[in-house]
Amino acid sequence: MNMKAWEKKILATPGAAERVTGIEDELRLSAGLTALRENAGLSQRELAKRIGVSQPRIAAIERSRNVTLDVLEQYVTAVGGQLEITVRTGSKKLALVDLVRSTPTTRKRAAKSA
Repeated sequence: MNMKAWEKKILATPGAAERVTGIEDELRLSAGLTALRENAGLSQRELAKRIGVSQPRIAAIERSRNVTLDVLEQYVTAVGGQLEITVRTGSKKLALVDLVRSTPTTRKRAAKSA
């Protein structure tokens, strides 16, 4: 059996496509975090010092598929970035991170401008 036939057979099994999509998303997050750190010129050890955790914790974050927003924000900030998470529903955009970090007055203004 050649590789294409084997791939077709595997993907035909129930739930395989969803599992592959999940793995791809996990790899994309892991590769993205690692690339952010490397582009900032930081080792895992240096980033760990900036965040206040151990180097193995940074390695675990970069491998994890379940990173909390707080951890993600700390990571992104430590490499010199700013985390922005936006949800689109139809033609509307909602900046979730901005709303979580803002005051009630700011939230009302943000909701009106959306």
